Amino acid sequence: MAMLVASEFLPASVLPALAADVGVSEGVAGLAVAATAIAGAITAPSIAVLLPRTDRRTMLVALLVAGAVANLVVAVTPNFAVLLAGRLLLGVAIAGAWSFAFGAGVHAMRGRDRAVSSAIAFGVSLATVVGVPVAALVGDRIGWRAAFGGAAFLTAVAAAGIARALPPVPAHPGAGLGMLREALRNRRLLAGVGCIVLVAFGNFAAYPYIRIATERLDAGATTWLLIAWGAGGVAGTVLAGLAAGRLRVLAATAPLLLGASLLVAATATSLPLLAAAIVLWGLSFTMIPVATQLWVTRVESDRAESAMSLQVTAFQVAITLGSAVGGALLDAYGVATPFVVGAAAAVAAGLGFALLRVPAR
Repeated sequence: MAMLVASEFLPASVLPALAADVGVSEGVAGLAVAATAIAGAITAPSIAVLLPRTDRRTMLVALLVAGAVANLVVAVTPNFAVLLAGRLLLGVAIAGAWSFAFGAGVHAMRGRDRAVSSAIAFGVSLATVVGVPVAALVGDRIGWRAAFGGAAFLTAVAAAGIARALPPVPAHPGAGLGMLREALRNRRLLAGVGCIVLVAFGNFAAYPYIRIATERLDAGATTWLLIAWGAGGVAGTVLAGLAAGRLRVLAATAPLLLGASLLVAATATSLPLLAAAIVLWGLSFTMIPVATQLWVTRVESDRAESAMSLQVTAFQVAITLGSAVGGALLDAYGVATPFVVGAAAAVAAGLGFALLRVPAR
C-alpha cells in the first residue's frame, strides 16, 4: 500500500516540472491526481463483485504489478493524454489494494484490527516521509520522469515481497453483489461515507498544490517542508493507533485539526507558521484513514469488505472532485482559495462525525 499511495501523490512533488514538460497549466496537471481517483471510484465497489472468489493475496500482487506498469507509463509518456492513461491504471491498482489490504491483514493477524489499520497507515506515512521529498529531490536533480521510474521499480519489488510474505487469503464466503447491497442499506454507514467524502475533498482540494503553497514563501524550503508533512504523518499514525479506543472522538477530531491546518497554511505570512501548519496537516490527515477504516468496519462489521470498498470509493470520488475543484480555483484565484475551501469541507466532516454514534465492540 505504501508504494501505491506514494505513487498517487507523486505529481504533487514534481507538479511545476511535470506541467511544463507536457505542456499544460499547473491547475490542469493536478488532474493527474483526479484521473487516478476517477478510476479508483469505479474500481473500489466493483472489483469484489467481479472477482468474488479470487484469493486476495493473488489480487494484491496483481494490483501492485499494475501499479508498477502505471508508473512506468507515466515515466515514458510523450504527452498528457498518455500520462492520464497511466494514472487511470494506477487508480485501479490503488482502489483494489485498499479494498483488500485491511481484510487480508486481519486474516493474517486475527483479532488485531487496530494494529492492522495502524500498520497500513504507518507504511503509507513512512512512504510519504521518504517518497514525497525524495521524489522532489530526484525531480529537481534528475527530472520528474526519473521519480516515476523509481516508483515503478519499487512497486514491483513490493509486489514480489507480498507474494513471498503473505499467506493465501481466501475471499469472504459472502463476497459479491449481495454483500455490497446489504451494506448500502445501512444508513449510518452511508452518513459516515458522506463525511469521508467531505474530509477527503477538503484535503485534496489543497494537497496537489502543496508545493506551490510552500514556494510562495520560500522555494528553497520546499523539500524540508514536505519532509515535515511526512514526519507529522508518522506521528499522526501513532496517535491514531493510541486513540482508536475512543473512535468517535478520533473520527471527529482529525478532520477538525485538518481544517485548522489548511486555514493556517492558506494565510501564513512567515515560514515558521507555515511549517507548523504543514506538520499539523500531515499529522491530522494521516489519522483519518486509521479512524475511517475502523469506523466503517465497526458500523458494518458483518460486511467489512463491502464497507471498506465504500470507504475507498468515497475517498476516490472526493479526490477527483477535490483536485479538480482545487485546480480550477488555483488557476482562477490563486493558491490560498483551494486551501480555504478545503478547510471548510474538513470542518463540516468533523462536525458530522461528532454527531454519528459508533457501536460498541
